[in-house]
Amino acid sequence: MPTSQAGPPAAARPRDARLDVFRGLGMIIIMIAHVPWNLWSNFIPARYGFSDATEMFVFMSGMASAIAFGRVFDRQGMGIGTARVAQRVWQVYWVHVAVFLVIAALVVVMGPMPFGDKTYVQQLNLVPFFEDTATNLVGFLTLTYVPNYFDILPMYLVILALMPVVVALARVRVGLALVFVAALWLAAQLRLLDLPAEPWSDRTWFFNPFGWQLLFFLGFFWMRGDLPVPPRESPLLLGACVAILLVTVPFAYWPVFQAVDWLGAAREALAPLIGKTRFGILRLVHFLALAHVALWVVDRWGGLLHNAPARVLAMVGQQTLAVFAVGLVVSRLAGIYLDFAGREPVTYAIANVAGIAALVATARVVGWFKASPWKPKAAGSAPASADGEGRTALKAAE
Repeated sequence: MPTSQAGPPAAARPRDARLDVFRGLGMIIIMIAHVPWNLWSNFIPARYGFSDATEMFVFMSGMASAIAFGRVFDRQGMGIGTARVAQRVWQVYWVHVAVFLVIAALVVVMGPMPFGDKTYVQQLNLVPFFEDTATNLVGFLTLTYVPNYFDILPMYLVILALMPVVVALARVRVGLALVFVAALWLAAQLRLLDLPAEPWSDRTWFFNPFGWQLLFFLGFFWMRGDLPVPPRESPLLLGACVAILLVTVPFAYWPVFQAVDWLGAAREALAPLIGKTRFGILRLVHFLALAHVALWVVDRWGGLLHNAPARVLAMVGQQTLAVFAVGLVVSRLAGIYLDFAGREPVTYAIANVAGIAALVATARVVGWFKASPWKPKAAGSAPASADGEGRTALKAAE
C-alpha cells in the first residue's frame, strides 16, 4: 500500500534481518574487491555477473533510507525530513574527507613500492593532487576533483540530496516521482548529466549519481510499499531469474569471454548496457534476478539469517558508513602488506582475514559507542520506545 502521505506512527516491528545481513556481506565484498591484485577478488559475485556489491550497497541504502528518513518525512513533514537528510549529507561528506586525508597520508609515508619504480602515490593516481595541492584541495572539497578510489561516497551524497525532491514529488503522486527518477537515469545514459572529476581532463565521475539513483529509489519505494513485491512463489519467475544469472556468466567471467572471440565481441557490444559508470540497464536486470533468487533461498532456509556468521554480518551491516570508511583504508593496508610479504595463498589469507576482522571490530566498537553505555538507564525501563522502530532504523541507516 502507498506510504508516501503522512500518517500516524506505526507500531514497532522486528528488524528485517535480511537487510542487515546482506548489507554486511556487501561491505566485506567491497573490502575484498578494493585490495589491489587480490586473488580472493576472483571469487566475488562481480566476476560472474554484471552486478556486484555496489548494487547491494546502493539498493539496500535506499531501503534503509525509506525506513529511517522516509518516516521522518511522514511524521514531521518536509522541513524536518529535509533537515534530517542534510544532517546525513554532512556526516557522509566529512567521512569522505577524512578517508581521503588518511589514505593520502598513508601513501605518502609508504613512499616507493617494493617492486618497479612506482610509488603508492602514483598507484592511486594522486600525483596531480600533490603537484598542485592548493588548487586540488579546493577541488576535492567542492567535489570537482574526485579521484577514482574515492568516488562512491560522492555518488551517495548526491543521491541523498535528491531525496527531498523525490519525496516531495511522491507526496503529489508516487508515479510522478518514479517518472522523475527514470528521467534522470535516462539523461545519465545520454551523457547529459556527467559530472567532471578533474579540471585538467574530460574524465567524469566514475559513479554517475544520476544513473545510480534509479537503484537507490527502487529500494526506497519498494521498502515503503509503493512498488509491488514480485511473487517469490512463482516457479516461472524463479526459473527466469536463474536463467538470467546462468546466461550472464560467460559474458562476465573474463577467462571465458577473453578466450572466445564472439563472446568478447558480444560483451563489447553490450558495453553501454552493462557499464558501471552510468548504471547500465542490464546491471539492474542482473541485480534484480540475483536478489530474487537470494530472497527465495533465505525464505526457505531462514536459519541462514540467524546463525553465528549471519549475526556477525548483521552487526557489520548495521554500521555501514563507519565500516565502509575503514574498509577503504584497510584495503590499501592489505595491498601494501601483500606487496612486501609476497602474493602467496597464505599471505592472501592473512590479508583478507585480517581485513574482515578489522571490519567486524569496527562494527562492534561503533555499535558500542552508539549504545551510549555511559548513560544511566532507569530501572525497569522498556527496551524500546513507542518510536522504537524509527530510532532503530535511524541507527541502521547510520
